[in-house]
Amino acid sequence: MLEVINLTKSFELHVSQVGKVYPIRELSFNVRQSRFLGIAGPSGIGKSTILKCIYRTYVPSSGQIWYDSLQEGRIDLAQADDRTMIRLRERELGYVSQFLKVIPRVPALDVVAEKLLPLGWSQTDARKEAEQMLERLRIPQKLWQAFPATFSGGEQQRVNLARAFIVRPRLMILDEPTASLDRETTSAVIEMLQAMKQEGTTMVGIFHDWDVMEQVADDILDISRSAGDDAVPDAVTAAAGAE
Repeated sequence: MLEVINLTKSFELHVSQVGKVYPIRELSFNVRQSRFLGIAGPSGIGKSTILKCIYRTYVPSSGQIWYDSLQEGRIDLAQADDRTMIRLRERELGYVSQFLKVIPRVPALDVVAEKLLPLGWSQTDARKEAEQMLERLRIPQKLWQAFPATFSGGEQQRVNLARAFIVRPRLMILDEPTASLDRETTSAVIEMLQAMKQEGTTMVGIFHDWDVMEQVADDILDISRSAGDDAVPDAVTAAAGAE
């Protein structure tokens, strides 16, 4: 489903004498369909950068990210044009970040339901589906018509998860999705992730809680780095199969 080959991402530090740094260099791994690959490593090592390269929030500096798409066939996400990425994000790729970013003054119910509209759902049916998703993630009904900007951090993250889960993406990318959730909601999220895997969704994710990681991940890619005397990341290299 997903094959990452020699992925490298560099950043220019314009306010430092260091110049260019490489949080990721020549990283390779693959993930089979309906499997969950967890990525582990120290804070700041570049785990989120890997996910952003796959989703194309970041454009990789070099390397390939091959994805078996239903719409586009086998496609290199590192080279895909913007219109193709928009189509894939609407229909096949899901992404859960650590923070909810939505248009202000839109009720939570519509924030979730709007994800289904590009897929041909009617407004009425999309809202009904959104109601079920918000209920499963324990968002009180009294908040459905409220603006997520007024929610607590944990409530915002549940809306964030609902937006990603409602479209049942083919490839789900998760960046610490349970970091701000209570134990009961975390358990509900774990159950939903396990159900999505059974339905065929492939996942790549990061979790701050190792116990949660072990409950959902079929394979764990542990990345490590070496640093020079100036403590700037020099390289991150790893390889993992799906077994």
